Amino acid sequence: MAVIVALDAGTTGVRALGMAESGKIVGLSHQEFTQYFPQPGWVEHDPEEIWLAARSTLSNLCAELEEPIAAIGITNQRETAVVWDRQTGQTDQKAIVWQDRRTADQCRAIEDAGYLPRIRFLTGLVLDPYFSATKFAWLANQTQIPPDRLAFGTIDTWLLWKLTQGDTFATEASNASRTMLFDIQERQWSQELCDFFNIPMSALAQVLPSSGIFGHTKETPLPDGIPIAGIAGDQQAALFGQACFEPGDAKNTYGTGSFVLMNIGSELTDSLSHEGLLTSVGWELSSGEAAYVLEGAIFVTGAAVQWLRDGLGVITQASEVEAQALRCDDTGGCIIVPAFTGLGSPWWDPDARGAIFGLTSQTGLPQLARATIASMSWQTRDVVQEMEQASSKNLGILRVDGGAAVMNTLLQHQADVLNATVARPKVTETTARGAAWLAGLGVGVWGSLDDLKQQWELDQEFIPSGRDYSREQQLWERAVERTIAFGHCL
Repeated sequence: MAVIVALDAGTTGVRALGMAESGKIVGLSHQEFTQYFPQPGWVEHDPEEIWLAARSTLSNLCAELEEPIAAIGITNQRETAVVWDRQTGQTDQKAIVWQDRRTADQCRAIEDAGYLPRIRFLTGLVLDPYFSATKFAWLANQTQIPPDRLAFGTIDTWLLWKLTQGDTFATEASNASRTMLFDIQERQWSQELCDFFNIPMSALAQVLPSSGIFGHTKETPLPDGIPIAGIAGDQQAALFGQACFEPGDAKNTYGTGSFVLMNIGSELTDSLSHEGLLTSVGWELSSGEAAYVLEGAIFVTGAAVQWLRDGLGVITQASEVEAQALRCDDTGGCIIVPAFTGLGSPWWDPDARGAIFGLTSQTGLPQLARATIASMSWQTRDVVQEMEQASSKNLGILRVDGGAAVMNTLLQHQADVLNATVARPKVTETTARGAAWLAGLGVGVWGSLDDLKQQWELDQEFIPSGRDYSREQQLWERAVERTIAFGHCL
């Protein structure tokens, strides 16, 4: 029985996971890498350090595996920008991470000049330093690499280049669609956008299907000649790994932030007119079949639990928050809006700042813990509500994953405020599984999406209880309005 390897290059570390044809996880290795913060609002990674972490995890995983490797899939932190020399393979700049805000003034200037509607029409994105185009432009002004040897890429392209020893310079549509240089309707690089951001199209990677052979390993810890046969950005990979293959299927990943994605099918409809959401390519199969997605990016969910632990010091580990929340029946009117770095979807307000409303002398740690958990599900509800309007589809089931998805209290509250079923799978490594599935499809280990659907197994389902949260919903909505208003006063 062959093994599919998923290389998952996240924001703080790299994991290599081995998956058998049955879907069983047969090996896992992880290594963190350094986060660099040279100035306030700047976040950088060393591309070579990411590659060394990838090599290390692949080497460790390979030592565990007892069966041959059939293919490799890659999934990655999206939007992070890397520049390197296509002749030498060397980079002279740190990678600019998706969280980095150094190009915020440039984005505001472009929006003030009236270019947002055109950029949104072509890319499905908003003007925000989150995306890669302004990062590439920054790197282009800093690098000493000759123009005819420039390579700009996201982390998937960098790792693919390194795994193949420079034989393959490619990406795929889910990552390309997050650069703000990609025409999502034509599914190709936009000459208009490249000219606008002053990025030479020759420096951008070839766009291939998300599932299919990109290249083969060469001089890595793995045997030479293993096909690299699947790539997707982390959130699209998680949607794929949750078997959300039909229009209207949706998932939420509760991580540091949360990313709600809904499959809207193979055609773009009116989604581009909904400014609170992003529209991206979910994946493109070798058959040419593609899926588009609506996405809501919520900046702070699990990070609010970290704030209770590290900022306030009222808990010692994240796992305590649910136990504290269960000590009370409700928040006692306390509402937390965790806009520590602004608000993402559906508001997209970078000036908003976190706030707590409704404090009384009776407010204690249990109420704060419950309000923190509730803030995760209220933000998700706001995004899903916008998605339902944009897609004209009512959400029936929300599939969930991520670290906070272990909290039954959160998932029951989520089901109640959505009035929809919330389903947690047995295998929560959905991002890596999505990359493995794409790679396995690419080499024929699995023959169809129906084969993959059979591997998704339910751990627990949360059904709406009928509890009335209308009063809490009103308080939440008012709290968000006041949070935004206060941020604009600063």
